[in-house]
Amino acid sequence: MLLELTIGPAAHGGWCVARHDDGRVVFVRHALPGERVRAEVTEETARFLRADAVEVLEASPDRVVPPCPFAGPGRCGGCDWQHASLPAQREIKAAIVEEQLRRLAGLERKVVVEELPGTPDGLGWRTRVQFAARPDGVLGLRRHRSHDIEAIDACLIAHPEVESVGVLADAWPGAAGVEVIASSTGEHAVVVRPRPRRSVAVPPLESPASILVDQGKGRTEPRHGSGLLHEQVDERRFQVTGSGFWQVHPGAAVTLLDAVMSYAAPAPGEWALDLYCGVGLFAAALAEAVGPEGAVLGVESEASAVRDARRNLRDLPQAQVEKSRVESAFDRFGIERADLVVVDPPRSGLGREVVARVSGLEASRIVYVSCDPATLARDLAWFAELGYDLADLRAFDAFPMTHHVECVALLVR
Repeated sequence: MLLELTIGPAAHGGWCVARHDDGRVVFVRHALPGERVRAEVTEETARFLRADAVEVLEASPDRVVPPCPFAGPGRCGGCDWQHASLPAQREIKAAIVEEQLRRLAGLERKVVVEELPGTPDGLGWRTRVQFAARPDGVLGLRRHRSHDIEAIDACLIAHPEVESVGVLADAWPGAAGVEVIASSTGEHAVVVRPRPRRSVAVPPLESPASILVDQGKGRTEPRHGSGLLHEQVDERRFQVTGSGFWQVHPGAAVTLLDAVMSYAAPAPGEWALDLYCGVGLFAAALAEAVGPEGAVLGVESEASAVRDARRNLRDLPQAQVEKSRVESAFDRFGIERADLVVVDPPRSGLGREVVARVSGLEASRIVYVSCDPATLARDLAWFAELGYDLADLRAFDAFPMTHHVECVALLVR
C-alpha cells in the first residue's frame, strides 16, 4: 500500500511521524520532518502503521544523498539518518532527547548534541562491527526489522582498521555471524559465531588478528592468538577480552570519561560506587581521584569484564570490583551509603528497583551515563520522586548516521 504523507517530527528509533487519512499514526523511515513523500507500508496494526519513504515529493533542505550505496528503503538497517546532513542529524537527536525528557520525566530542557572528535564526516568511526552470515557464508548486515541479510562489500561507518582485516572479501562457511574489533592500540580480533553443530572455515585475512569462537552466554574461546585487546585512554591502558564492552566510537571513551569526572567531582577520601562498571574505565579515574584514603567499589555481572577490570585496577588498592547483578549487589556486599554514584546501565536502563536502592544511599551526586534517552527519562522521573533532581545533562553524537545518542546526566539531592 502506497500513501502520500506530510512528514511531522522525528520519533525515537529512527522514525518520523505522519498521519494516515484514517487518523492512524504512521512511523516513516527514510524521511525528514517537513517533507512530502510517497511511502510504502511495511507493517500494519490497529493503532499504527510503519512505512518506508520510497519517493520524495517535496524535499527538506536538510536532505543529502546517502553516502552508502546500501542505505535506503529495504536495504541495510544499520544506519537511520544517512539521508540527513550531520547538523540535521544532531538537531533531530537533540529534539528527541528533549521530547523524551518532557514526556516521560516532565522536564523542559534545551539539549545540544555535541560532535565527538575524529569523525567530521560521520563515517569511519565504528571500531566494532557485527556482520551476519547467510547460509552460504556470505557476510552482510541485517535489513531493518528483518532477519534478511543485505550482502555488502564495505561498511562506510566501520573504522578503517576494521575494514583492513578484510572479512568481507570471502565467505565464512558454517558461520552465523562474524564480529570484527579494532582497538585504539592497533590490535585486531575476529569473533566467530558458528551455526548450531557446525564448525567454521576461517578464510585468509588481510591483517593479523586474533580469532575467537563465540561459545554463547558471553563466553569466547581463543582459536588463534590471545584474544586480549588493549585500549588507551590518556595515560592508562585497559585490557578488554574479546568482544567485551567498550565504546565503539574512537572519541567516546575519553569524552565520556571527562564528562563523568566533571560531574562527579570526586574528592580525596570519598567513597564512590561504579555500577555496571565494565572493564573499569570510570572506576580507575574515580580511584585515582579519591586516593588511598578513599574507596571505589565497582559492580559488574559479566565474568570476563570483572577479570579485566581487576587487572586494569591492580595498581589501585583503593578500588575493588565484584561480580554481581546490580539488583542483588546492595544486599550481598552491604552497600548502605556512598558519597557519589556513577551508573552506566545497558539500554534497558536502571529500572525502578535499582533507582530506589541507589537513591537510598543518600549520595550527594549521581552521574548517569545512558545510551537510550527513553529509559533515561523514565528513570529520572523515578529519581525525582525520591528526592533527586536533574542538575545538568550533556548529549553526544557517539553513533553518527544512526538514531542512537549518548547522554551523561548529573543528579543531585
